[in-house]
Amino acid sequence: MSVRITQAMIARGTLGSIQDVSGRLTETQRKMATGREITRPSDNPFGTSRALSLRTELDGLKQLQRNIDEADGWLTVTDSALDKMTSLVQRVRELTVAGASDSAGPTARNSIADEIDQLIKAIKQEANASYGGRYVFAGTETETKPYLVDGPDAFQGNGQPIAREIGPGVSVQVNTIGSAVLGNGNADGVDDGRLLDTLRDVVAHLRGGTPADANALRGQDLRDLDQGLQDLLRTRAGVGALQKRLEAAGARIGETQETVKGLLSKTEDADMAATLIDFSTQQSVYQSALKAGANIVQSSLLDFLR
Repeated sequence: MSVRITQAMIARGTLGSIQDVSGRLTETQRKMATGREITRPSDNPFGTSRALSLRTELDGLKQLQRNIDEADGWLTVTDSALDKMTSLVQRVRELTVAGASDSAGPTARNSIADEIDQLIKAIKQEANASYGGRYVFAGTETETKPYLVDGPDAFQGNGQPIAREIGPGVSVQVNTIGSAVLGNGNADGVDDGRLLDTLRDVVAHLRGGTPADANALRGQDLRDLDQGLQDLLRTRAGVGALQKRLEAAGARIGETQETVKGLLSKTEDADMAATLIDFSTQQSVYQSALKAGANIVQSSLLDFLR
């Protein structure tokens, strides 16, 4: 059965072709204007799903970077406080050596004891160092000062760790417990042998003035001070090592972020060079289609009878 091709059918077909070319041209213009391959899910469902997955991964990496930055800030404050404590304890040791000398009389030893009392307060003040309004040596009791500067030597915080995730499934403890460094003194009526207890013993022996006190200053007290200094240095070394680890983790996260951003750009962003070529080609095709369509649609029986 033959099919009669009418002028209306030709016009509809021509108009449909022109609309199709116009639609592609409009889509290309959108890509040029936005610089994006995908602006709505219907543009590319698979690409949209991949872009969402990459954005979720990128958000996770940004959070890890924030964790690393916060942990590094926390450790920087901790290291600074430990450094100052070390200098203060070294000063105490110098004074202890001077007070242990046979040439030092009661007045000199009492003056040295008074200075060490002030140094103890300074050490406790450094132990109250804070970062972002949180006390770094107080365990999870971050709103409580670890030590009362003008009060007893009892540790006011707890021994609970504070951890930060620095990689997928990788967490590190960022806090140093104050009692592990300075101790509790003799808060419970029993000497704990830690640094504050040692400092109090030094003061007591300076003020005691007996031969036994002098021997203690020259012997056990100096050994305990040296041990306290070693503990401080060991703690600082641990903090420094953790900072190096954070630095490496931060660099790794940064590299991964750049990789994910590159993949996201390839998924979402338009290839502008190819888009410009497509625009030029489609524009030429559109103009040609308009001219051809005008000639076809305007033709009538009168044109063939002339």
